[in-house]
Amino acid sequence: MSGPVLLQWNGEAFQPANRHWARECDKRFLVGEFYTLAEHNDRSMNSHRHYFAAVNDAWRNLPEQYSGLPFAESAEHLRAYALIRTGYCDAHTIVCSTKAEAMRLAAFIRPIDAFSVVDVKESTVTRYVAKSQSMRAMGKEEFSASKSAVLDFLDDLICVERGTTQRNAGAAA
Repeated sequence: MSGPVLLQWNGEAFQPANRHWARECDKRFLVGEFYTLAEHNDRSMNSHRHYFAAVNDAWRNLPEQYSGLPFAESAEHLRAYALIRTGYCDAHTIVCSTKAEAMRLAAFIRPIDAFSVVDVKESTVTRYVAKSQSMRAMGKEEFSASKSAVLDFLDDLICVERGTTQRNAGAAA
């Protein structure tokens, strides 16, 4: 099944919002069948833009001590790193037979994705990949939670009071 259909409640029934959605309903649904309806709340584009502006501001204000580190290369690198550090990531673990083999594997894996974090502990290699925050991949609630977690993490990273990055980006947005 495709994405959500835009419907309007008229007090008695849901109706397609316009002719386009009526045609879409005709394609997807059978008359007389029962369908489960779930509310779908799109996230705000203003919130989305504000978040990316705040991450960009944090990146521009990174302390000099982080210069040259992989996450400091760009605002996108920083955002992916912050998502990983706050748990909004997928982890893939491989156990090698020796620590030397794990180091070789990590060296091979690192260049595959500049936005991932590869960690070696003894003979175990773990690759962390940030979750996508695209509209399709992350719903409103998860995006809001990840946004708060990332902005708090970035405030801690750049040594400012929590909420500063969010407030400053809000003034600029």
